[in-house]
Amino acid sequence: MSSVTVYARVGCPYCDMAKALLRRKNVAFEEIDIGREPARRPEMIERAGGRTTVPQIFIDGRHIGGCDDLHALDAAGGLDPLLAA
Repeated sequence: MSSVTVYARVGCPYCDMAKALLRRKNVAFEEIDIGREPARRPEMIERAGGRTTVPQIFIDGRHIGGCDDLHALDAAGGLDPLLAA
């Protein structure tokens, strides 16, 4: 199974929707709460190519993007193969 990392913040509805999709697919993921760990925010921005919004999602180190990007990838049939790798 792939390694999934989600940078998120408590109270963010987009974060909740992205995590819900991953949970529906029974995917274990590491959640990094940048609200509780603000020192990790620069790390997220660097890894995400300058994006500053949450969530930012990575699968096996590959930047997927935010919630809309994750759902679009799933709708296009590209998420399951990444998760199965």
